[in-house]
Amino acid sequence: MEILQKQWKELAGAYCENSGLVDQCWKEITGAYKHKSRHYHNLSHIHSLLNQADTFKEHIKDFDTICFAIWYHDIIYKVWRKDNEQKSADLARERLTDIGLGANRFDRCHALILATKNHQADDDSDTNWLLDFDLSVLGADQERYLEYTQQIRKEYRRYPDLIYKPGRKKVIQYFLNLNRIYKTSAYFEQYEAQARKNLADELKTL
Repeated sequence: MEILQKQWKELAGAYCENSGLVDQCWKEITGAYKHKSRHYHNLSHIHSLLNQADTFKEHIKDFDTICFAIWYHDIIYKVWRKDNEQKSADLARERLTDIGLGANRFDRCHALILATKNHQADDDSDTNWLLDFDLSVLGADQERYLEYTQQIRKEYRRYPDLIYKPGRKKVIQYFLNLNRIYKTSAYFEQYEAQARKNLADELKTL
């Protein structure tokens, strides 16, 4: 938690001299991601994506904007809504406007977050990196993938299996139908085969 707070303050503080505003944004972010309904889409998820971004920093054109997109991409997450990405992107643009990121970059952040809705390959390499970071768990080892599926089920616990399973099947099939789950060569080579195996194995259990 302290590490994440330090990362946020360093990132936002580079553009905003108002420490009170930076702290206010931090409280809003942590309040969202630490909500009791969050079992996967929480601060651990954010930490994972930030670490991945740092690993591939030399390949990213606008590192700070990617990081802002990571912080905000799931800030609005309600399982009964279909506009979480839109709402998250809109909130990010508002907050980053206040922080002083700059029009071109907060609009870019908005577009990056919207891209996480459908996970389609993009001509922009930064978009593809963000999408691969976001889906990296699909290519995790079997134990971690099982944990992930259990966390997702907890987030959708308001729905009985009769409703949840068909919806989950639809999501899995969507990813399996993609020509490539991972858009970058690095992630495709390392995770694609395992991700497809994990998804196919889960599909058999539903």
